Amino acid sequence: MNKSLKIGIIGAGIQGISNALFLQKKGFEVTIFDRDIPGSHVASYGNAGHFSPYASVPLNRPDVLGDVPSMLMSSSGPLALKWNYLPKMIPWFLKFIMNSTSKKMMHTAKNMHQILDLALPAYDELFDEIDLEGLVENKGILYIWNDQDLKSRELEIKTRDELGVEQQLVNKAEIHDLEPHIKNFYHAGVFYPYARHARNPKKILLKLFDLFLKKGGIFNKLNIEDINFDNEKPLFKTENQSFIFDKAVIACGAFSKKLTDNLDEKIPLDTERGYHVHFKNCDHLLSRPVIFSNRGFGITPMEQGLRVVGTVEFGGLNNPLSKSRIKNLIDNAKYMLGDLPEHEDEWLGFRPSLPDFLPVMGPSKNYKNIFYCFGHHHLGWTLGPISGKIVSGMIANENTNLDLKPYSSLRFS
Repeated sequence: MNKSLKIGIIGAGIQGISNALFLQKKGFEVTIFDRDIPGSHVASYGNAGHFSPYASVPLNRPDVLGDVPSMLMSSSGPLALKWNYLPKMIPWFLKFIMNSTSKKMMHTAKNMHQILDLALPAYDELFDEIDLEGLVENKGILYIWNDQDLKSRELEIKTRDELGVEQQLVNKAEIHDLEPHIKNFYHAGVFYPYARHARNPKKILLKLFDLFLKKGGIFNKLNIEDINFDNEKPLFKTENQSFIFDKAVIACGAFSKKLTDNLDEKIPLDTERGYHVHFKNCDHLLSRPVIFSNRGFGITPMEQGLRVVGTVEFGGLNNPLSKSRIKNLIDNAKYMLGDLPEHEDEWLGFRPSLPDFLPVMGPSKNYKNIFYCFGHHHLGWTLGPISGKIVSGMIANENTNLDLKPYSSLRFS
């Protein structure tokens, strides 16, 4: 492979920047394009800040499928739907149901575990080159629930046990010892001691972006509207400019679908809309991220205060923010922690999701010089560097020693 090749990347979130940094390590010249500056109010800015190498069990599984109707009907539940978007979602939902058998759930879990197991070491490769300044804490992540037994959690816990994931079941006393400020509504939980969290995801992303620039990377704040070809070389088209590259990576999250559709590849990519609010000057109330499983929300202590995150809302890219979802997060935070100050920073972001809950990583079906890196659903932040390492290895024709077929877009052909 000619290492002087020029690579164009569409997307300046954690996926795009991670791809760029690992391509630079291999000697490639890299240019990133994005319609917004890095760190803007998109998924890599507003995420929960979790480094979650344990999170291999997908949402498409038999025990969740039966709960979907009640989740949709509950005002405090984790699932919501913009009903004007339902006609567009029906094909996606049907594929989701088809992928919710025990066999297919285990297929997804095994292949997510394969890359999640490498996620933290891949981050460390990049973190070794920047000053984190206390931006990452290694205090684990805690899940709690108020069921009287493990019935609603047992499949998830059992599957992770089978995969060899380190997890610790904790009782009420142990939860109180870990997080004494949580109100006493919980019954039990599970603790992932080796998980980490970001104190400020935006600052981390910008440090990685600065590293990319220092290594000679180029950034263009431009919206790529289409990709054409000149002798098989990708030609990025903006409103009034063109840029030619030897190879290209599409890594713009939920916004990748328009580009892949134009490449005649019908990948069933859609978006799970997620929300957050902040409670300023309250981060001392928690030592680590805490997720309340019954209501599907979590709280992460960050520099900005407590970031309350949650909701899986199906509604596409164009529907406005739902005030009811914001209220849901506020009410849930107060249910967990009691009185809190006035919230701020109401945020809506888009998780790129596929109905089998595996990402797409690898070459395009139709164009050998186009590579994909998107569809990481709730785990885009966790999987950024390892995805970049994998895709950069594919571009360099290296042997990754991984089974990469499950992540190929060919599975939708």
